[in-house]
Amino acid sequence: MDLKLYDTLSREKRAFVPIDPSSVRMYVCGPTVYDFAHIGNARPVIVFDVLFRLLRHLYGEAHVKYVRNITDVDDKINARAAERGVDIRELTEGTYANFRDDVAALGCLPPTVEPRATEHIAEMKTLIERLVASGNAYVAEDHVLFSVPSMPDYGRLSKRSLDELVAGARVDVAPYKRGDMDFVLWKPSKGGEPGWTSPAGIKTPGRPGWHIECSAMSWKHLGETFDIHGGGIDLVFPHHENEIAQSRCAFHTGVMANYWMHNGFLQVEGEKMSKSLGNFFTIREVLADWQGDVIRLAMLSTHYRQPINWTVKGLEEAEKALASFFDAASADADARPAQGVLEALADDLNTPQAISEMHALRNASGRKALAGTLAFFGFRASAFSEWREARAPAPAIAPEEIDRRIAARLDARRQKNFAEADRIRDELAALGVVLKDSKDGTTWEVGR
Repeated sequence: MDLKLYDTLSREKRAFVPIDPSSVRMYVCGPTVYDFAHIGNARPVIVFDVLFRLLRHLYGEAHVKYVRNITDVDDKINARAAERGVDIRELTEGTYANFRDDVAALGCLPPTVEPRATEHIAEMKTLIERLVASGNAYVAEDHVLFSVPSMPDYGRLSKRSLDELVAGARVDVAPYKRGDMDFVLWKPSKGGEPGWTSPAGIKTPGRPGWHIECSAMSWKHLGETFDIHGGGIDLVFPHHENEIAQSRCAFHTGVMANYWMHNGFLQVEGEKMSKSLGNFFTIREVLADWQGDVIRLAMLSTHYRQPINWTVKGLEEAEKALASFFDAASADADARPAQGVLEALADDLNTPQAISEMHALRNASGRKALAGTLAFFGFRASAFSEWREARAPAPAIAPEEIDRRIAARLDARRQKNFAEADRIRDELAALGVVLKDSKDGTTWEVGR
């Protein structure tokens, strides 16, 4: 089965051919750990977790390496630590722990490697030294800047010329910059900020710019060129464009990654998420009301490249769908997905089609395949059931009385007294108790 992925760089869906099938390599930009991650941050985490699972299924768990970085040196981190009056390391450690717990609650596997920016300063300085030596970067007033005009095809990822980028960008004005689009690779540290010995002969301590961090970490763990680079569509420019410029010029390669994948934006109830509109939600806040598997299915119900409208209705529909899947699935299964689901995912991660295939598996012949598919996706029956039971309203009558009436109904059915069986069922329904018959017996739940 051929896997096809949409490549942002070429603007086409292409057959995925790994550089080395025995070592498939993927890098995805991770969180800047200064606060709780918002629900929009959950989308790439879930999307690329599904791709990670698919690649492991196709090539073997031991042959796929997934790197998702942690940015733990950044202006936002410095500002938040100062605002709270805490040590920067204390802030980043606590924030990362929250992120790790939140994405685990969403059913995501941990990446193969989660490198921290502060642990890769040496690699960043090596890249910077190479770029200065090749004439792609220069030193000015204790800064090192990448010279964008030194790369003739800069802008290929965002499909804009340098003139268009200059016209549309919010350019940082600085007298030491040679060109408007030149960006910072290294800058001096101010008092109280983290600092390291600077590269390129600079005498004062400094710290890296944001873009160089990912170039260094991907190089360290995946090599000069690797298979897939992913992230949100908001990272295409300038972050990913600048990563490409740094890595290609440092290593003199034609590409940094062979496939560039980007998920679409997230809106909340039809509007851009913003604190001023009161519709800004962290993953932790959404998890307080919804179980992680529900959030996961709701996120996957829209194709990853399309904008997603995050709504309460969508979460309610996801909950109902999951309940129907778990009710229909066999308890005996491994983590192999159904063939139709695999074919949908192999078509550029078409998760809406995969979910449609899952609905079709709810019949008797598809129960085992449905269970394997749910396991493959990381959905957890026990966690989902416990959550639903905990939030279910209390029945109007005692559970013991419900069980007594179910036994009486079963006895009536054995005696073919279907009128009496229906009367008991309707009587319980009037009290808000819904019966579910299956080959394994009758269960009940309080109507929602």
